[in-house]
Amino acid sequence: MPTFETIRAALEGAGFLCRGGFHPEAEDGFPDGTATVMLAGNAGLDFWPAFKEGRKAERDPLDAWTRRTLDGIAEGFGARTVFPFDGPPFPPFQDWARRAEPVHPSPIGPLIHPDFGLWHAYRGALLFKEHLDLPAPEDWDTPCATCKARFCLMTCPVHAFRPGRYDLTSCTDHIGGPAGIDCMEKGCRARRACPIGLDYAYGPEQMRFHMERFLETYGHR
Repeated sequence: MPTFETIRAALEGAGFLCRGGFHPEAEDGFPDGTATVMLAGNAGLDFWPAFKEGRKAERDPLDAWTRRTLDGIAEGFGARTVFPFDGPPFPPFQDWARRAEPVHPSPIGPLIHPDFGLWHAYRGALLFKEHLDLPAPEDWDTPCATCKARFCLMTCPVHAFRPGRYDLTSCTDHIGGPAGIDCMEKGCRARRACPIGLDYAYGPEQMRFHMERFLETYGHR
């Protein structure tokens, strides 16, 4: 029978982090027989070398590599997989994450982690028929609650972020033009302005990859 520790070791051996888990309720809409959900993701720099080694020339190389790798891990445990890019409709990974870890919405939207800050992501979920013992998620308040400066809302050069609002068009127009080279090469300025988790900030190659994929997905064509 799989255990939390054996699953975590398998994920870490493939370049992922185990991002916690939870026991779903019937109304959550998981396939019948799902007793435990465990989330796989990444934070910081450790994930990037594993992806580079395993990537192939595919349209969406990160999504394709993630699916191959997590499907292989899940098969070894007799589990199923769900991915945030499965859709539309897309699975509510942010809701699941808040049940598994002490993460909270940040003023600019993405979930903020008390250690990783904004430098993390959720890549997939493993669904187990077994009711696995899980560590209780830690109960930490959002670091944003005590942040008075809110540099994340003040730093964007095109003011794309406002409380409760994100101007996608202004953002993609900026990073797709010559004035946006800093954001394209180093990552979103608003994200970089947050002081939490800076030790986990992505490297330039990884950051540019994500920004290019973001622009390809949401920019004007």
